[in-house]
Amino acid sequence: MLRLTRKLMFAIEAVVDIAYNSGDHPVQSKDIAERQGIPRRYLEQVLQHLVRADILRGVRGPRGGYRLARERRRIPLGEIVRIVAGMETDDEDEDTGSDLGRVVLRPLWQDLQEEALVKLDAISVEDLCRTARKAGIDSTTKKSGDFNI
Repeated sequence: MLRLTRKLMFAIEAVVDIAYNSGDHPVQSKDIAERQGIPRRYLEQVLQHLVRADILRGVRGPRGGYRLARERRRIPLGEIVRIVAGMETDDEDEDTGSDLGRVVLRPLWQDLQEEALVKLDAISVEDLCRTARKAGIDSTTKKSGDFNI
């Protein structure tokens, strides 16, 4: 089920924050939490799922933190949405409810979700960073390129 939850917003904000503020050093979760106003207990859980899904890389050590696992332009927003949706458990049984709900409303909702995901797949993290730059949002780095070495 596609829902705009706090956890989803935290995940998107964290990935864009890492992309937007990464420089020579990994971005630390405490800095992300502070900049984005995300409680660290939620943030760490989301970041670990994004590491397992190969969106982020965790870097250990005293100057450790998180980096993107891929180029910003190669991380679609739809992928982040699917990862977070997979974290959430939906107790709704497909066989419950009325015929109207099962036969008419659920298929309609599923079609709308698929359309939304197609649109989200067309938006990359790089697109969101570009929008943030145009909006004049400060970055801890002036880096504007999209490359990994």
